Amino acid sequence: METKNFKELNVSPAIEKAVKDMGFEEATPIQASAIPFLLAGRDVTGQAQTGTGKTAAFGIPVLEAIEPQKRRPQALVLCPTRELAIQVSEELARLAKYKKGVKVLPVYGGQPIQRQISSLKKGIQIIIGTPGRVMDHLRRKTLKINNLKFVVLDEADEMLDMGFREDIETILQETPEDRQTALFSATMPKQILDLTHKYQHNPEFVKVVHKQLTVPNIEQYYFQVKERNKLEVLTRLIDMHNPKLALVFCNTKKRVDELVTNLQGRGYFADGLHGDMRQNQRDRVMDQFRNGTIEVLVATDVAARGLDVDDIEAVFNFDVPQNEEYYVHRIGRTGRAGRTGQAFTLVAGKSIYKLKNIQRYAKTKIKLKNIPSLNDIEEARTAKVVKNIKQVLDQGHFNEQVKIIENFMNEEDYNLLDLAAGLLKIVMQPNDNKELVKQEDIQDTGAEPGMVRLFINAGKKQNVRARDIVGAIASETGIPGKVIGAISIHNNFTFVEVPSQHAREVLMIMKNANIRGNKIAIEPAKPR
Repeated sequence: METKNFKELNVSPAIEKAVKDMGFEEATPIQASAIPFLLAGRDVTGQAQTGTGKTAAFGIPVLEAIEPQKRRPQALVLCPTRELAIQVSEELARLAKYKKGVKVLPVYGGQPIQRQISSLKKGIQIIIGTPGRVMDHLRRKTLKINNLKFVVLDEADEMLDMGFREDIETILQETPEDRQTALFSATMPKQILDLTHKYQHNPEFVKVVHKQLTVPNIEQYYFQVKERNKLEVLTRLIDMHNPKLALVFCNTKKRVDELVTNLQGRGYFADGLHGDMRQNQRDRVMDQFRNGTIEVLVATDVAARGLDVDDIEAVFNFDVPQNEEYYVHRIGRTGRAGRTGQAFTLVAGKSIYKLKNIQRYAKTKIKLKNIPSLNDIEEARTAKVVKNIKQVLDQGHFNEQVKIIENFMNEEDYNLLDLAAGLLKIVMQPNDNKELVKQEDIQDTGAEPGMVRLFINAGKKQNVRARDIVGAIASETGIPGKVIGAISIHNNFTFVEVPSQHAREVLMIMKNANIRGNKIAIEPAKPR
């Protein structure tokens, strides 16, 4: 099916704006198929799995049908579980962000019914509920459904499997005959077809074919994290595995932009790719990613279509994808051309349910791992250095280096073990060895311990970005971008922190440098 954006589906400006805020770039197949029929007032029977975007497929038409000035139930969505009811309610609330006066309420067992009754009395237009709790309200006469315009049965097969058929039929029989009805189900057994024949009026049938998923042979892991800790965990994983090229996936454009800014601020060579970028921008970013100028590419699923780079050593799912097929497409970006690859997924809160769906439908095993500690990162770095040393020793061909070591041993009073340990320290911690570059003391600049804060006379008005600062310092001085600290960009100037042992070097080399075509002046910042 040809992809469509939401404007092409003729949704209202308020809904289109809310969808844009949520960061969705285009309609999913079930949305593109179902929304036009539902907006036209037709009944729809939809066959679609969890994770295909069906909530918005019925949620957008439901919201378009609501009259905010009428403070009574106008739409009812029945769901099999409290978890799904809450999830649907939250998504409809986000979609209704700019449609003033629309109230959404989830009703389910396990929550005090009195609280729900109080909310219903205030005037709710959309009810999202489990059949059992909706029946409770009907018996108590605290919910009136005789004026409903819209009824949705979400995951109808699950509700029937749980024994809710009688409740569903009782509820439907109390709704107006001329209501609009949408039914969504992953499967279409005879019981479901019986419901459609009995309670729908000449429904349109829409179906999303579930593709056969082939998961590539890639090591797959997930980490359970708090949402606020995702950035810290991502950077630890990047530092620990140190991939040559890494691809990070986010679910929305807004998320991509935020993450790129955060990574650049921490000194990573990162950039983003999403649907709002012009083609020449996307081409430039991809060229820089292929040649290694950008080491971490942050992208949405839509923007990454057709991305074909052989050297991607790791894929990170910063967000669990909405669709299990997207997961397979994402991790398939690594392990190309016979190489090994790793995929890491950060799972926060209820996203664990999406991950379980992915494992079930893709028939793959994603192993839970502990978040790496700083000691784990150091051990991994050490193991990598030792491995590289072994490879060099196995290959031989270091006669020149042997001569240098022999001369050194003849002239200095050190044993071989001390010499090897000293060289290893230089390799492992080049930034901590202050004797390598003699520095004059620089006054306190108000930076973090071990850092020096520098002032640059260019900022936002000169179109300077964090990536420009990192790129300029790293390319001019040879200092790794990862060691550059906090960057604070103002209208006409910028503050950047560099390790104290490199400060003099940066000041000397950068005094005649250009950033985005601007010749800059750079000096130690005054203490804050």
